Amino acid sequence: MSDISPAYRPRKPQDSPYYRCVEDHFEEFEQVYDERFTTKYGFFRTYLKQVIYRYLDCGILHNGFARIKCKDCGYEYLLAFSCKRRHFCPSCHQKRVLEFGEWLCEEVLETVPHRHFTFSIPKILRRYFLYDRRLLSELSHCAWESLKAFLQITVPKQAPTPGAVIAIQTFGDFLNFNSHCHVLCTDGVFFQAPRPLGGQTQAPTPDGQSAAPMHRAPYRLFGHAGLLFR
Repeated sequence: MSDISPAYRPRKPQDSPYYRCVEDHFEEFEQVYDERFTTKYGFFRTYLKQVIYRYLDCGILHNGFARIKCKDCGYEYLLAFSCKRRHFCPSCHQKRVLEFGEWLCEEVLETVPHRHFTFSIPKILRRYFLYDRRLLSELSHCAWESLKAFLQITVPKQAPTPGAVIAIQTFGDFLNFNSHCHVLCTDGVFFQAPRPLGGQTQAPTPDGQSAAPMHRAPYRLFGHAGLLFR
């Protein structure tokens, strides 16, 4: 007996309290943003309007749809276009998270132990990211270089190379602005050597001395950018 797929149930985003809140109050929020929120959250980025309005059109049939038809039984239904936005749209974000996680597990990650790192910066330096989001990519690069240096020091192998996936996050638990990186890193390094010696070696647990390069990295980043003395 063949497996029977569950019936498609179209969602109705316009009926949710979240959707109604955005629809009713976004224009007012935009009008008062400069006066009430710029100091704490940075300037209002113009692409946010595109994100909001695409979310308000997401999943609603009269904004566009595709007709899906089963070639075997002839059953068909209408599938509303989605906004494909991350974070702000709960439906599209969840789908992208699942697809990205599946892709990582099947195509990217090796079957070796991994470790989760959180790479943060001192509060006094966080405000620079409010006004210059280009620093976020530098922060990601800084996190990678710091972890690579730590792992290469602690695992004495020839040409050691770790692997990592880095995600940038700009908010904390209470939705406060907090630029930091989440890093899924191999719990050790890969090294190249004549077989059968090539492979992967696990790294020790970080201590104060071995983690010193990671502690100094944010200051090097801002020093090179000329921001520490502003």
